[in-house]
This record gives sequence, structure tokens and C-alpha cells, in this order.
Amino acid sequence: YDALNQKSLEKNVQNLAGAKIQEYLDKDQNVPLNIAVTGDCGSGKSSFVNAIRGIDNKDGKAARTGCVETFMEVTPYPHPNYPKVTIWDLPGIGNAGYSAANYLKTDGFEKFDFFIIISADRFKENDLKLAKEIQKMNKKFYFVRSKIDDNIRNEKRRQRNFNEERTLTQIRNNCIKGR
Repeated sequence: YDALNQKSLEKNVQNLAGAKIQEYLDKDQNVPLNIAVTGDCGSGKSSFVNAIRGIDNKDGKAARTGCVETFMEVTPYPHPNYPKVTIWDLPGIGNAGYSAANYLKTDGFEKFDFFIIISADRFKENDLKLAKEIQKMNKKFYFVRSKIDDNIRNEKRRQRNFNEERTLTQIRNNCIKGR
């Protein structure tokens, strides 16, 4: 997590990870790009993989999604518009066999150009451990906060004087503080 990421969050720049990917693609379309999507079980990793590829979750070429763990293997998904780009859907950290301590020690992690760490609800200890291990590999990463629509719906039900912008500001500030 670097100063660029914090500045972007502070300025509410959306889709930073997507913009960086696009910048890379515009720069050189002949170089392979391997993007690892990682995070806790159930954080929305596979849905993100589908969204970044522009594929509906119900499509036959989509990464499997569900309310329970749907896979336990590192799975590549080619980008439909950029043949040199592969989005890798990684198993959820903390799964049986994928403890935080050993998660990035698995063979093959050096092949990824950068990582997108997906976190639902709040950034947690595993997210921080993952970020530190990625930094040790001298790789870049981006945090993506998922399921904000669920948070908004829940807050709306809970609060008598609900204010969506105030709730979004609280979420942004929480992301910046890393809590």
C-alpha cells in the first residue's frame, strides 16, 4: 500500500486498479500481464474477476461464484479483449490448506505482475499480512473494497436518519486508516 493508493482513496478516485491496468495495456499490448486477485474467502474475488473481464457471473466462461467456497485452485482467466492479459483467481486466504502464513509461499506467485487484494466489509489482518508479503516480493498491489452496496443497504435498514454520502465517507475514511 503506497502513497499513490492513499492519495487516490483520499481524493475518491474510483477504479484505480482498472485505470492502472488500462494504462499498462495502452503502453504495450505485446507484453503478457498476469494479475492475481486475492483476499479472504467470500470477499468477492471471483465476481471481481468476472467484472474486470466484462463477463456476467452466469456466463459459461465466468469464474464460479457462490455463497460458499467454489474452488481451491489458482485459476487463470484470459481477458476477452486483451489476449496477453490473464486474470488469476486465487483461492481464499484462510481456507483449509491456505493459511495466511503459507499462502504466498506456494510455487508460482513470482509469475504475477501485480496483485489486487479484495476485501469485503473491512480490511482485516489477513489483508495486511498479504500486503506485507507482496511487498517483500517487490511487487505492487491494490486494495479493492467490495460489497459496498450490501453495506449501504444494511446501514439504510439500521439508521433512522440514513445518509448515503455520510456512510460512503465513513467507509472511505476507514479504508484510508486501514482499520
